[in-house]
Amino acid sequence: MKSNPPSSFFEKSILNSPYKCPSRHWELDDNRQPTNRQVESRREASFITPIPNPRRRQEEIFDEKIGDDDQKYQTLALIINSLRQRLTKWRDLPQAKWQVTAQTARLLKHWRGHNHKFQGFRPFFCQVEAAEAAIWLTEVAPKIKAGRQFLKYLQAVNNDANPGLFRIALKMATGAGKTTVMAMLIAWQTVNAMRRPNSRRFTRGFLVVTPGITIRDRLRVLLPNDPDNYYKKRELVPGDMLGDIARAKIVITNYHAFMLREKIDFSQGGRALMQGRSGPELKTKETEGEMLRRVMPELTGMKNILAFNDEGHHCYREKQGEPEEGALKGDDRKEAEKNQEAARVWISGLEAVQRKLGLNRIFDLSATPFFLRGSGYEEGTLFPWTMSDFSLMDAIECGIVKLPRVPVADNIPDADMPQYRTLWENIRGDMPKKGRGKAAALDPLKLPEKLKTALAALYGHYEKTFQAWRKAKIEVPPCFIVVCNNTSTSKLVYDYVAGFQHKHEDGSATLRNGRLELFQNFDNHGSPLARPRTLLIDSEQLESGEALDAKFRHFAKDEIERFRSEVVKREGQGAAPKEFTDEELLREVMNTVGKPETLGAQIRCVVSVSMITEGWDANNVTHILGVRAFGTQLLCEQVVGRALRRQSYELNKDGLLDAEYADVLGVPFDFTAKPSPVPPPKPRKVTQVRAVPDRDHLEIRFPRVEGYRAELPAERLSATFNDDSSLTLTPDLVGATKTRNEGIIGQGVDLTVEHLRSRSSTVTYHLAHHLMETKWRDGVNHPKLYLYGQLKHITKQWRDGHLRCKGGAMPSQLLYRQLADKACERIHAGIVSRHVGDYPIQAILSPYNPAGSTAQVHFSTTKETYKTDPRRCPINYAVCDSGWEAEFCRVAESHPQVCSYVKNQGLEFTVPYRSGSESRSYFPDFIVLINDRDDKADLLHLVVEIKGRRREDAKEKKNTMETYWIPGVNRRGDYGRWEFAELTDGDDIEKTFTNLVQKFTQQTRRTSQIAETISTPPKKNRCQ
Repeated sequence: MKSNPPSSFFEKSILNSPYKCPSRHWELDDNRQPTNRQVESRREASFITPIPNPRRRQEEIFDEKIGDDDQKYQTLALIINSLRQRLTKWRDLPQAKWQVTAQTARLLKHWRGHNHKFQGFRPFFCQVEAAEAAIWLTEVAPKIKAGRQFLKYLQAVNNDANPGLFRIALKMATGAGKTTVMAMLIAWQTVNAMRRPNSRRFTRGFLVVTPGITIRDRLRVLLPNDPDNYYKKRELVPGDMLGDIARAKIVITNYHAFMLREKIDFSQGGRALMQGRSGPELKTKETEGEMLRRVMPELTGMKNILAFNDEGHHCYREKQGEPEEGALKGDDRKEAEKNQEAARVWISGLEAVQRKLGLNRIFDLSATPFFLRGSGYEEGTLFPWTMSDFSLMDAIECGIVKLPRVPVADNIPDADMPQYRTLWENIRGDMPKKGRGKAAALDPLKLPEKLKTALAALYGHYEKTFQAWRKAKIEVPPCFIVVCNNTSTSKLVYDYVAGFQHKHEDGSATLRNGRLELFQNFDNHGSPLARPRTLLIDSEQLESGEALDAKFRHFAKDEIERFRSEVVKREGQGAAPKEFTDEELLREVMNTVGKPETLGAQIRCVVSVSMITEGWDANNVTHILGVRAFGTQLLCEQVVGRALRRQSYELNKDGLLDAEYADVLGVPFDFTAKPSPVPPPKPRKVTQVRAVPDRDHLEIRFPRVEGYRAELPAERLSATFNDDSSLTLTPDLVGATKTRNEGIIGQGVDLTVEHLRSRSSTVTYHLAHHLMETKWRDGVNHPKLYLYGQLKHITKQWRDGHLRCKGGAMPSQLLYRQLADKACERIHAGIVSRHVGDYPIQAILSPYNPAGSTAQVHFSTTKETYKTDPRRCPINYAVCDSGWEAEFCRVAESHPQVCSYVKNQGLEFTVPYRSGSESRSYFPDFIVLINDRDDKADLLHLVVEIKGRRREDAKEKKNTMETYWIPGVNRRGDYGRWEFAELTDGDDIEKTFTNLVQKFTQQTRRTSQIAETISTPPKKNRCQ
């Protein structure tokens, strides 16, 4: 039954109580987008994402064809929905017909709140339902026919994928409380084991396996002796059962502990010496038994252990016979190999436990129990032993988690996908490829403009959230997290937002405070804050010795002492060291972000590489920026999941939770939860492109220019600017300045950069100072301060006449280092142009290879090629990147004044230029030899660029050609005469080129006539 919503769709996203079975859901259309209608029933399990499609994207994301994999999904969804219906009927039965032990019945009634009024919040319905699924499959299913069918199915799929192990996956949205479910299941098993010691269904021995130490630390609340244990703190068992819980034996470990270690530490030479030339290989690693005694000594004497895989999608046995990674390359292949190795170690460890001790069954808890790349299964295939599903969409409609909002539109024209939805694809070429340990020194101020604008846009909304939380007197600030691709990127972003010491060549350093004020780690006097606002978490930082300021221990002594007391309560008096290491403190800061009166309480920003992709819990995360590639949608959901835990669980007057939001940029989340097969690559035709010996007379030679030298006046400066001197700041250059963030339901928000607005005089001051610092220095590298007044005047002249801002871009964005460098290049070129007649440009050639030639061209290509006219081109084919370039080849070949031409592919004809502060190489499209003066010994070399849409970098290239390269090469005289032209009208290339040749021909004739007039003495008057 469908009904219209009682209030605005966007104002009332939450429909159900978190403590009751969902009874309503928002209807979605065939494209999984909301129709603004409510359906009066629970949503069926169907594996959908709560992420809206981009507004401009027209094609459907979801493939509706029914194939083998779709059929498997439909079967698994049918099984999950069927078990859900069984649980609903079983839940409604009178207790006498539950067919469970008295202890189990008492716990069920306790969790459902029948006989106990919780002081805090009782378990959510989704948590109780997951526990009920495990209990029903253990205690009820073996007793009834329908139940045995479920067990038979589980046995079959486990035999196929996990021989010897019996696994059950419980799928729960990130933030829905998987740790609570584990505590409930431990309590159920332990209480029954203690009161029914002869039953083989129950145990008090538990192994909890995690993918990393961050999650391992978080799960310590499962230990009965932990001061914050869930059994007591969250009232998960009646008071008289706490004594039973204390008898549980629980080992929490990360899967890496299953790797067999070396018992004897041999060097490579020592091992070879001990083994000898032909001796058997030395067996110096642990046996499985020794490994288990090291990892779980508390459990070695027990049988029938129950295991939990937290984030269980990392654990699987690779499927044999159908390797997937053959189609993967580069980072994707490395990721697949890493996943495969982790899964192999994890499941091998569990198999060893099964062989040596015996495993009752294994419960996988994960928001994404899907096979990863490298598994041998198609990426995104759901674990077939998944029996329970409470999806992210369900959790949103019950208010249990925050609603993620992602970019759905922005003010970048002609883009199918909002720029900040796929941020990495727009900046990856400008980001460091290696980690901090291998990368050269990097400048945080040179981060790509689009990344800076993304940071500014998201930070602008964070500022409003920060002020709203402060006004509401919330004890902790909201948290902004940045997930990076490597340690170089994380350090650059950290320094940019928090501040850093800029080191000069003479060894001195100057503070550059953070560009995002609320995240600055330095005060206005340049001193480090005792309690940092921004935290950098990566391996390089932990090893650098710079993780925490020296004053931190003094100002955080109360929290450190509280941490020490917790360690003592949890592990005993001898466990807490007298002095914690910086690494231990830093990890505790990380683990306690957002928790009042702890080391991490006041952290506002966390920058990390991988520690927050999964398993990191903080309920005050409101903003996420992804600065990395996301090879899988699984990774997208894990990162978004870091922001989904609610800050408040107070019910409103309607008995529902109020909506909370998390704004996410840079995470391309379009998860369909369907397998993602990799299509085999299509074979391509390979063409050999080379110089043809019979066409030697058409050879084109060119200079290999490495740089330029411009001598400018020392005292008096002026500038001449033209249209190419202009710099237009647009969203296409600086990044989207207005982004619409929305969830699939709920209220949207606009992210803008309006808060960057500043006075024009401030921009002029900083820009003129930067121009002086970068372009005008004396012989000892000191800035020429006496020129500042002139440079400021010229900068103001340029700003008033040649700086344009469109689409919400702000003049203050010129303070971004790269944009300031671009502006200074334009201003400098204007000054050079003004003085070039008096101070000629010199082109500096390569000292070892000063000339290039078409005779050296020889390469292979799979691109489209144009077969050239043997009378016009020395190369057999032209590699054309567009139809316009192919058309130009035809036009050049048909023009009577063209003697020879070549497409610049494999020719290595490059023009050095600067884009901002970076040195780059420009590859013009064509060189054309034109007979413009009826003298084949003195042809004009015309460099031609074919341009469609003209971006800002085209101005820099054209400025370089006209201001530096052409004057410098022509002044040398040993490579002939050169000119440059851009063809921007692709629809009429022939007419444009004809007019261009005519223009140069007429210009040459006029120049020749003037030269002849000057060189010929005037005739004398007869009267003289």
